[in-house]
Amino acid sequence: MAKVMSCRDVGMDCDFQARGETEQEIMQKCAEHARTGHGMQEIPAELADKVRAAIHDEPGNVAPWKEAA
Repeated sequence: MAKVMSCRDVGMDCDFQARGETEQEIMQKCAEHARTGHGMQEIPAELADKVRAAIHDEPGNVAPWKEAA
């Protein structure tokens, strides 16, 4: 199931959303966005923890052979 997080989920005034199949994939996308969109050379540990906590399953993304719970 696809996962998603947004900058707004961690308190940023930014419309960026990262989608991926794994936490690692999303964290890589967020690190790249932090560099290009926010001028950060690296994500501080406290912010990385917030990003990990904000990752959630994308709503409405259910495989056709599975029923929504």
